Amino acid sequence: MKIQFLGAAGEVTGSRHSVEALVGGREVRFMVDFGMFQGGREATAKNLEPLPFPPKEIDFVVLTHAHIDHSGLLPRLCAQGFAGPIYCTDATFELLKIMLPDSAHLQRSDVERAERRQKAGKWHGELPVALYSMEETELALGQCEILPYGKTLELGKGINLEFQNAGHILGSAIAVIDVAEDHAKKKRCVFSGDIGMKGKLLMPDPTRIEQADVVVVESTYGDRLHKTLADTESELIDVVTSTLSAHGNIVIPAFAVGRTQEILFLLIDLVRRNLLPHLSIWVDSPMATAATHLTQHFFSQLDKESQSTFEWFKRNPGAVDLSFIADVEESKALNKIKGGAIIISASGMCDAGRIVHHLQNNLPRAQNAIVITGFQAYGSLGRRLVDKAAKVRLFGEEVAVRASIHTIGGLSAHADQAGLLDWLRGFKSAPQSVFVVHGEPEASAVLAQSIREELEWKNVIIPERLHTYTC
Repeated sequence: MKIQFLGAAGEVTGSRHSVEALVGGREVRFMVDFGMFQGGREATAKNLEPLPFPPKEIDFVVLTHAHIDHSGLLPRLCAQGFAGPIYCTDATFELLKIMLPDSAHLQRSDVERAERRQKAGKWHGELPVALYSMEETELALGQCEILPYGKTLELGKGINLEFQNAGHILGSAIAVIDVAEDHAKKKRCVFSGDIGMKGKLLMPDPTRIEQADVVVVESTYGDRLHKTLADTESELIDVVTSTLSAHGNIVIPAFAVGRTQEILFLLIDLVRRNLLPHLSIWVDSPMATAATHLTQHFFSQLDKESQSTFEWFKRNPGAVDLSFIADVEESKALNKIKGGAIIISASGMCDAGRIVHHLQNNLPRAQNAIVITGFQAYGSLGRRLVDKAAKVRLFGEEVAVRASIHTIGGLSAHADQAGLLDWLRGFKSAPQSVFVVHGEPEASAVLAQSIREELEWKNVIIPERLHTYTC
């Protein structure tokens, strides 16, 4: 069996792994995830690269979850000839119906905006590229097939798939794939997808897997530890209270799926516990609004504490003024608010969507606060803010950064180094091969070394992008 790493190798985004094996007398090829690279022009170039094999040769795709860096190029893959099934959980499919059309819309909007600015002489450099159309997202959605957690599905003679809960976002899964190769012992391959933190908001703890021959594990935060939830709460309370006292706004760039809902639940819970005063919160992201309603629909998949907080808010709706912004005019009206607002908007890395407009209006004012709650890839606007840029370029214009920038890492949907090692300890014996992916070079290197030293596993590999490894 061979695995080729086409993305998320030496970086965090663009997860896509190709697996080849001789099963039942024929060569089988399948993909685990098919995500979009994110973070600047280099990412765009990689998104446009052709695959090293024809898409029509792929038998099926196993999708671990709906985040765009894992699912975002599925429409492009289908448009280029892949006609097989895309296996995912029910909640992931419902999220895809929100996220993929939104992605296509944002791409088209970015192109049209750039073309208008180019005509007006205000755009310099290359125009953005739309990777796929709305019609192509419908093509991909039509190829999705749902597999519930814990149920084993035979994908063809000699290949079985089972999903277990990854505890990352709604619908996120660990893919357990058994492959009975010809003339070889059956291999169990476990793809972690993105592993969530134990005890985190909203999601249950990630499921431990007891046995695997090959493990592909993420390493987004493989070189660090998150703050405790108590420390995170204290930090958030300080930022919110001090900013509101100074009559400023708090702008929170947040991924529409997962992070937005976690922040909402945390803020509401802090009000419930009288640790924050009455708040006025605006969620300005149509996709985040839809994802929040979807979270309510999958209420039974949430952890017990989050269910309790949600029930309290239903009984006390006046405790927080919570508004979901629908259209563009309502979004623009938020720019008139000079203080007292908490604005949560996508995208989480600040590179597209309505958050860019809110940053343009709020960054120049010193009484405002920008709260970064998620990973910021190299090349992204969010990363430049975290790295304390004095100015950033938005819509072709320089904008001064006078607002305070706060990074609150404890809200991450990803397990930290200790969490990843804890999950790996669930395996009763060392896998034959462990591939450390979905991390920047230092994070992957530190986690790989920790696995070798603390778990005493021998064959721990940090794969290179486009390289193929025999298992």
